[in-house]
Amino acid sequence: MVGLCEAISFVVLLGIAMPLKYMWHMPIAVKIAGSIHGILFITFCIALVRAKFFAKWSIGRAAQIFIAALLPFGPFVIDHKMKQWEFN
Repeated sequence: MVGLCEAISFVVLLGIAMPLKYMWHMPIAVKIAGSIHGILFITFCIALVRAKFFAKWSIGRAAQIFIAALLPFGPFVIDHKMKQWEFN
């Protein structure tokens, strides 16, 4: 759940806040969206480390999830893959 919130905040930052800053000269949008995204990303990283240890995930699986979090739509793709892992 944290990953999806972080993903949405990333898309909002890139798709809404950045255009507001550069097209309409509203830098406060990036400041607000960027702060929210930063907090959510740190929370995501903590949740990922906890999940890795509690679920006994491999380093490879945790790395895939972390790398997906760095890409604009990566968390949405990896969320689908995680649902497949859940049932295997």
